Amino acid sequence: MSYQETIAQWNNFALLESTLKEELKSLEGNEEALKDAFFAPLEFGTAGMRGILGVGINRMNIYTVRQATEGLARLMEAKGEEEKKRGVAIAYDSRHQSPEFAMEAAKTLGAHGIPAFVFESLRPTPELSFAVRHLNALTGIMITASHNPADYNGYKVYGDDGGQMTPDDADALTEYVRAIENPLTIEVGDEAELKAAGLIKMLGEEIDAAYLELVKTVTVDPALVHEMSKEMKLVFTPLHGTGQMMGERALQNAGFEGIYLVPEQAVADPNFSTVKSPNPEEAGAFEYAIKLGTELDADILVATDPDADRLGAAVRKAKGEYVVLTGNQIASLMLDYLLHAKKAAGTLPVNGTALKSIVSSELPTAIAKSYGADMVDVLTGFKFIAEKIKQYEEDHSKEFLFGFEESYGYLAKPFVRDKDAIQALVLIAEVAAYYKKKGQTLYDGLVEIFETHGYYKEQTISVTMSGITGAEKIKALMAKFRSEAPADFASIAVSITEDFGNSTKTFPDGSTESIDMPSSNVLKYFLEDGSWIAIRPSGTEPKIKFYIGAKAESQSAVDEKVAAFEASIRSLTAE
Repeated sequence: MSYQETIAQWNNFALLESTLKEELKSLEGNEEALKDAFFAPLEFGTAGMRGILGVGINRMNIYTVRQATEGLARLMEAKGEEEKKRGVAIAYDSRHQSPEFAMEAAKTLGAHGIPAFVFESLRPTPELSFAVRHLNALTGIMITASHNPADYNGYKVYGDDGGQMTPDDADALTEYVRAIENPLTIEVGDEAELKAAGLIKMLGEEIDAAYLELVKTVTVDPALVHEMSKEMKLVFTPLHGTGQMMGERALQNAGFEGIYLVPEQAVADPNFSTVKSPNPEEAGAFEYAIKLGTELDADILVATDPDADRLGAAVRKAKGEYVVLTGNQIASLMLDYLLHAKKAAGTLPVNGTALKSIVSSELPTAIAKSYGADMVDVLTGFKFIAEKIKQYEEDHSKEFLFGFEESYGYLAKPFVRDKDAIQALVLIAEVAAYYKKKGQTLYDGLVEIFETHGYYKEQTISVTMSGITGAEKIKALMAKFRSEAPADFASIAVSITEDFGNSTKTFPDGSTESIDMPSSNVLKYFLEDGSWIAIRPSGTEPKIKFYIGAKAESQSAVDEKVAAFEASIRSLTAE
C-alpha cells in the first residue's frame, strides 16, 4: 500500500480519535509532513519503538500502541494458554499520553483474555522490570521515551526475567507486529468491563514497598551511612520525571538525611519546561541543581532521567565549582568502592564478575583486575547484561557484582534486570559518604583512581542523520568503514579490528578469529597505544555514534589524545 493510500485509509476511518483527526486535517497540502508521517511504519526493533507523537503510522499514537500490543498478544498466545495467563506488567513515565498509552495496551491485551497489571500512576522503568519478576508475568511493557525531547514517547517490551526482550523473542514479536496491515481496526476491550473481570488489575504501594525493601540491600556499609548521614548534603533532581517518588524514599530508607530536592524539577512535567533536554548526560540538565548545590555547599548533585533508569552526577572540585561526571567515571567510582568495601568486609567472592558494554571504558576493567575480580564485555544494550546474569544464576560459573553502560546506566543488585537509577542513587550517595569521611570529595576520589590505574578518558561523537535519507547515509557510512578499513587514527596504527556484524576479529597479518557474541552492527578498532575507537548506529535514534577510549599518564596527555582522535574521525566522516 502506498503512503497516499494509507493516508486515505486514515481519512476515511470514521472512528479516528478526534485529536488525530484534527491533526490529519491540518496537514492537508503539506506533502512532506504527510509523507514523513505515513511513508513507513514506526520502526519496531529489539528495543521496542520510539517516535514523535502524532498522527500516522510513523508516529506514536493509540493505534501504533495497539498494533505493538496486538503483536505481543499474538506472540503470547503462540506460547500457549498457561503462559498467556501469566499476564503483562505495564508501567509508564511522565510523558504526554503515557497513561493513555498504558491503558490502550491493557485494553488490547484484555481483548485476548490476557491479564494486565497496570501501575496506578507513573513509575520508574526499573520498578517495571522488578514487577515483571515479582508477579511472575510473562512480559512487561514500559511506556517511555527515556531522555528524548518532550514531543517523543515510546514502547519497551520486557521478557519474563525482567530484562528487555531477548533477540529471538524480539524478532518474533517484530514479525507479528509487521503482519498487522491495519492498526485502525484492532479490537480493544472496555476498561470498566476488563477491570470487573479481573483482566486489568491496578498496582501500587504493595509493589513499591517490595521493590524498596530490596533497594535497601544495595547499601554496603550501613554503619558508614549512619555515621555520615547528617553531615552529607545531596541535591537530587528527577528532571520532571518518575525518579522523585522512589528515589527520595530509597535515600531515606538507606538512612540519608541531608536530601534536597530541586523544587522546580521535582514536579512531573511532560514538557520538561526547565531544561532543553531531560538528559542527565548533559551538563545543561544540572543548571538548577548546581544553583541549589552552590547555595547549600552540597557534596554531590544527582539527576535521574524521566523514566529513572539513567543517573548522572556532578561533584565539587577543589575550588568549589561543580563538574559533571561521565557515565564511565561514575561507574568507576561505584565499582572501586564496591570492591574495596566487599574486600574489607571479607565478602568479595572468588568468582566475582562485573559486566560492561563493549563501548564502555576500560578503567573499570583495570579496577576489577586489581581486586582479583573479572570484567566481561557484552554487546551494547542492557538486555545483554541481563542475559549474562541469568546465565551465571543457572550455571553458577560466576557471581554478579556490578553492571554498567557508558550511557549512564548501572545495576548493583540483580533483582532488577535493567538499568536502575534508584539503586545507583543509593550507591553513589554511599560512595560520596565514604570520601566525605576521608575529608575528600568524589572528584578527589576519581583523581586517586586515575593516579592508581592511569588517566582514562572517553568521548562519544553522535552524528544525527534524520529521515529516510539519513538512514541510508548511516548504512553507507558503515559499509564504507567495512570496505575501506582505516589503517590508523591520528597516526596511531590499528592493531586489531573487531567486526561484530560478522563476529570476526582481524589481526595485522590478516589472520582472524571468531568473536563469541551475537551479531551486531558494530565496528571496534584497537590501536597500538592501547586506545580504541568503536562505531555503531544508534538503536533508538537516527544517529551514528563514534566512541573514543584513550589512556595516558596525565590528564593533559589523555585530553590531547582524545582531541586528536576526534579530529581524525571527523575528517574520515567528511570525506
